[in-house]
Amino acid sequence: MNLSAIRHRSTVDMCYPADRDTAVIRLRTGKDVQQAYIICDDPFIHWMRRQENWDGTRYPMTLSMELENHFIWEFRTQPPYKRLQYYFEVTDGKDSYFVYDNRIIDANSSDKTSKQCFKLPWMNPSDVIAPPSWVKDTVWYQIMPDRFCRAGERDERFVEWGKFIEPKPGIHGEFYGGDLRGVTQRLPYLHELGINGIYFTPIFLSDSYHRYNTFDYGMIDPTLGSGEEMKELVRQAHSMGIRIMLDGVFNHCGTEFFAWKDVLQKGRDSRYFDWFFINRDNFNDFSLPENQRFDTTDGRYFTFSFVGVMPKINTNNPEVIRYFCDVCSHWVKDWDIDGIRFDVGDEISHTFLRELRRTLKPLKPELFLLGEIWFDSLPWLEGDEYDSVMNYPAYDCVNNFERERNLSSEDFMHALNACRAMYPEQVTEVLFNFIDTHDTKRISEECKGNNDLLLQKLAMLLTLPGTPCLYYGTEIALRGREEWENRSCMPWNEIDSGRYSDIFSEVSQLIKLRHECKELKGSGIAFIHHENKPRMLHYLRRAEDMGKAIGVCLNCGGEDFSFRPEGRVLFSRLYENGMIRPEGTVIYEIGR
Repeated sequence: MNLSAIRHRSTVDMCYPADRDTAVIRLRTGKDVQQAYIICDDPFIHWMRRQENWDGTRYPMTLSMELENHFIWEFRTQPPYKRLQYYFEVTDGKDSYFVYDNRIIDANSSDKTSKQCFKLPWMNPSDVIAPPSWVKDTVWYQIMPDRFCRAGERDERFVEWGKFIEPKPGIHGEFYGGDLRGVTQRLPYLHELGINGIYFTPIFLSDSYHRYNTFDYGMIDPTLGSGEEMKELVRQAHSMGIRIMLDGVFNHCGTEFFAWKDVLQKGRDSRYFDWFFINRDNFNDFSLPENQRFDTTDGRYFTFSFVGVMPKINTNNPEVIRYFCDVCSHWVKDWDIDGIRFDVGDEISHTFLRELRRTLKPLKPELFLLGEIWFDSLPWLEGDEYDSVMNYPAYDCVNNFERERNLSSEDFMHALNACRAMYPEQVTEVLFNFIDTHDTKRISEECKGNNDLLLQKLAMLLTLPGTPCLYYGTEIALRGREEWENRSCMPWNEIDSGRYSDIFSEVSQLIKLRHECKELKGSGIAFIHHENKPRMLHYLRRAEDMGKAIGVCLNCGGEDFSFRPEGRVLFSRLYENGMIRPEGTVIYEIGR
C-alpha cells in the first residue's frame, strides 16, 4: 500500500462542520485502497462508560471523489455532544493500517507506543462556515459600465458607441460613456434573461475607463453618474430581485489618490508614507514623468505588477484598515449594496480582511465577500475572511477540456473533483464560476463563433457546482480577444432589432433551468463514463433528498452518440431521434 499517499489534517478542507449539527470528515488515499473506515466517538465518552481506555466505534467511509492519483473518502455524522475524536483504518484487501495524527501503523502490530488521535474539539456555531444563503441561487452578470449602455448625452470625450479604436499605450484607453442610468434602463433586459445578480467592475473616480486605478473610493466617477443614481439603480434592481456587487480595489490605487499625492509632495514627511510599500533604502525622487508610465523594478516602491501608476497600498496599516472600513460601510449603508468583490484579493493582508468582515457583517449579515484569487484559496476561506473566490481552477478545467482534445471525461472528472476537494461543501456551492471575464478571451472567441459550442460551454457553467457568472454580451455571443478587444460595447441597436433573439432565448432557457432545478445548486456531482466514447461528458446532479436528478450529457467528441435519456428532456441542442451530434447538448430530468 502506498502509505505516502494517505493524508488527513484537522483543517477546514478535511474536517469541518457543514452546519451546527453535522460534521464532515475526509481522508485522502492512494487508489490502491479498497476501503477506508473511521473509528470515532466523543473524546470523553469512556469516562462516562467507566472504561479505562477510549476505543471508538468503527464505521465505513464513502468513496466521495476520484482524483487523478487519489481517492477522497468521506464520513458524515452528527456528534450528540458536538465533539469528535477519531482515527482511520485503510485496507487494500490484503494489508490493513491504522492512520493516526502522529503515525501510520500496521493494523496487526503489537506496538504499544502512544498514538495520537485526530480531533474535532468542539463545533462552535460561530466557526461554521456559512456564506450568504442567497448566493447559491444567484446567476451573476459582470458589467464593465463604460461599455454596457450609455443613457446620457454624448460628450466630446466619448468615442462613437461601438466604434473600435486601436488602443493607445498605457492603462487608459478610450471612453465610450456607458453610465449607471444606462444600466438602470437595461435592468428589464437582464431580468428577462434571468439574471439576479450584477457584478460591476469599478465605478469610482479614475482617469481610465476600467477604473482599476482608483482616485477616490467614496466618489462615483461623474462620467458614470452620481450617488443618487447609484441608489436608484440599486432600488430598481432590488425591486426585480437583482442584487448588486461592487468591485473594491484595495490592493493598489491611482496616482490621484489623496494619500499618494501627499507622499509625492512631502516624501518621508508625509503622514501617509506608511500607507504604501515604499523601500526607504531606495527612496530618492518620487516625481512621475509626464506620461506617468514607468516600471517599478528598481525597487523604489511596490505596485500592482510593475505598473508605476498603481502604487500598492499597505493593508497592514491600522489607519488604512480604518479608512477602508469606513469607505465600505458607506457603500453598504448609503447604497444598500449586496456584495464586494476584492480585486487582487490574494495580496491584501489577512488582518485587513478579518477586520473588514467584522465591521461589515453586522451592518448587513448577508453581505457577500468575494476574493479574486486564481489558485487554491483555502487560507482565505476559513469563515473569517472571504465567503467565496473566483473559481479559476474550474475555469481552467472547462477550457482545458475543450482545447486539449486528447483529454477524456475521466480527466475532466479528476480535474473538477480536485477543485471540489479544496474546500468545504458549503463553500463549493458558492464558488464564483465563469467561462470568461474582462481578463480573459471571450468565450465566443474561444469557440471561434460556433454557437453550438458556446451553448455547450454555457450548459456546463450553469449545471456545475458553484454560482455562475456571465460576462456581459456572452448571451449574444459577443466576440473579443483578451484585454482591449474583449471589452467592446454592447450593440443595443442590433439587440433591440431582434438580431440576437435566438441565441438570447436559448441562453435564457439554460438560466431558467438553473433557477428552477434545486438539484443544480448543491455541491455533489456524479459522472457517468461511456465505453469507447472518452469525449462524452455525462454527469448527474442530485438534491439532498436524492429523489430526483438532473442529467447533463455533452458530446465533446467528433462522432454522433446514440443516447435516449431515461427521463424528460429539459433542454437540447443538436439532438434528434435519439442521437446527439458533435457539440450537442442534452439536459434531462430523472423522476422520483
